[in-house]
This record gives sequence, structure tokens and C-alpha cells, in this order.
Amino acid sequence: MTEITTWPSPATVEKRLERLPAVKARTGLGRSEIYRRCALGTFPLPVKLGARASAWDSHEIDRWIAGRIAERDAKAVA
Repeated sequence: MTEITTWPSPATVEKRLERLPAVKARTGLGRSEIYRRCALGTFPLPVKLGARASAWDSHEIDRWIAGRIAERDAKAVA
């Protein structure tokens, strides 16, 4: 028997913001490297929450991680 998986529509997916410690833990990058890559345009930009608080969209971080994996896999095939 074939199992069918259905994914939630984008309208029903919960938006989640992650603060810097969570982004560092998920990516393995340090604070300075995250902000350096943001400045270079190679990492998602944070969302300002207030004068001294920022966070990242978890879906953008997911896509960034998936992109790194895709780059690795493309190099392995080439």
C-alpha cells in the first residue's frame, strides 16, 4: 500500500522567528560570520523586533540550510 503525504499549505504554516542563539546553533556559524554573510547578501537578513532586538524567519533559515546541502550534493555529482 502506498502512503500519501500531504503538506500544509503556506497559508496554514506557522511563521516563526528565531533569535541569534538559535540561528547560531542551527547553522554552526558564529555571530560575526552570520552578520558578515548578511552584509554580503549570502545569508537571510534579520527582522527588526525593536531598537535592540532582531530575529530571523525560520523558513528562510531552512531554505539557506537546504541550499548549502544542495550545493554540496551538486559538487558530489559533478
